[in-house]
Amino acid sequence: MTDRAGVLTLVAIVEFAVGAEAAGQRYEDAVLALLERHGGRLERRLRGTDGQAEVHVIRFDGRAGYESFLVDPERTALRTALGESAPTTRVIEVQEV
Repeated sequence: MTDRAGVLTLVAIVEFAVGAEAAGQRYEDAVLALLERHGGRLERRLRGTDGQAEVHVIRFDGRAGYESFLVDPERTALRTALGESAPTTRVIEVQEV
């Protein structure tokens, strides 16, 4: 949900493929570095103690930035290169309560 200032806040729950945790973490390093070009910023990055999952809190200046991030050609190429080893991600739009 966008707040009154137009800021979109997301929580991403990322699960790494078994046996591909290191590759998944490198992928996340690379794609999270692309956020700024789309008006996004990583506020928190937390990793589960078992190394199988991460939780990211991300803010975008607006929905358009998030949508452009999703179709960023570099992000798409990185994901395609991982194939079945790519992490699965659930994204939840959040707001302060």
